[in-house]
Amino acid sequence: MTLIADSESLAAFCRRQEGAPFVTIDTEFMRDRTYWPVLCLVQVAGPEEAAALDPLAPGIDLAPLFALMRKPDVLKVFHAARQDIEIFWNLMGAVPAPLFDTQVAAMVCGFGDSVSYETLAGRLAGAHIDKTSRFTDWARRPLTERQLRYALDDVVHLRRVYERLSARLEATGRAHWLEEEMAELTDPAIYRLDPAEAWRRLKVRTNSRRVLALARALAAWREITAQQRDLPRNRVVRDEQLIEIAAHAPKTVEELAQSRGLGRGFAEGRFGTEILAVVARVLATPESEYPEPPLRRDLPPGLGPLTDLLRVLLKLRCEENDVAVKLVADSDDLERIAADDAAEVRALHGWRLDLFGRDALDLKHGRLALSAAGKRIKLVRLGREAEAAQ
Repeated sequence: MTLIADSESLAAFCRRQEGAPFVTIDTEFMRDRTYWPVLCLVQVAGPEEAAALDPLAPGIDLAPLFALMRKPDVLKVFHAARQDIEIFWNLMGAVPAPLFDTQVAAMVCGFGDSVSYETLAGRLAGAHIDKTSRFTDWARRPLTERQLRYALDDVVHLRRVYERLSARLEATGRAHWLEEEMAELTDPAIYRLDPAEAWRRLKVRTNSRRVLALARALAAWREITAQQRDLPRNRVVRDEQLIEIAAHAPKTVEELAQSRGLGRGFAEGRFGTEILAVVARVLATPESEYPEPPLRRDLPPGLGPLTDLLRVLLKLRCEENDVAVKLVADSDDLERIAADDAAEVRALHGWRLDLFGRDALDLKHGRLALSAAGKRIKLVRLGREAEAAQ
């Protein structure tokens, strides 16, 4: 098992991959006690060799790895890439590109919703993944040979998974489908952590502008505090506690101490003092500067049956085309299409429009019907005369 733990060997390994058409990549990290994920291991495999890179090795320079991640003529292959990309974004300030995510590609190729790596490795590479090392403390050194083998298996078998999926995409003419998905996944805006926008992740169910203003300010304070102290958000204040504070707007230590799960010790401490200052600042702010409640999307009554028909159509078209339902549309998309022909949903754009969106609108307007033939559902195209009779 190859473990690279010095800058010279890392640079040499990365140079050898620069001419490769693709590299497969995986990471092992810890973040249960920190805000920022701690990168503990990076596994990289080119077509001819694979190695585990030790970012915790004293004095190691990861610049050659980052340069490889930026190289425009080397495809970077991940499985379920979102968290891996976030780590590279935090460390090098860029998204690895170009990118191929085998989980997304598998959904395009008919392997179902969010297919696991173990499933793909078994079906496409004939590999059995030993998951006994899944819960390894990757920050502990030295790593055992078994741990390294487990880590490297992920990128070694990923080579074959990528090759088989890539061939399927080319054979079915769906390579451009994946390109659309990768354009979204590599958008840097996804990975920028703006404290001012942190409140949007909270489930604040209210139309009170004051409560929303407090939630916005408190969430920003928590985000900045968590980043500065490198603590998980919920180690500062849990979501439900933050929402309760926003709802009750405590003005004193005694009032804050009554918040669920906090107590007087917290209220009198540094975090409690800062929270009370945030609340006071918001309450002193003119209401005109409070955020507006999100616009409620009140759907017209009676859409349930039409939405159900669209759901049947969606399942049918996805089965016919061997693509995961989750990738095309969700229940919210179907409701919005039922209510509005111009709904701003992904199902009415790009390859999804061709696969499902146009048929959805035709079904909605009587140009398409669903019929049962034994155990199967069939589509019936209706002519102009039938349409005019509607």
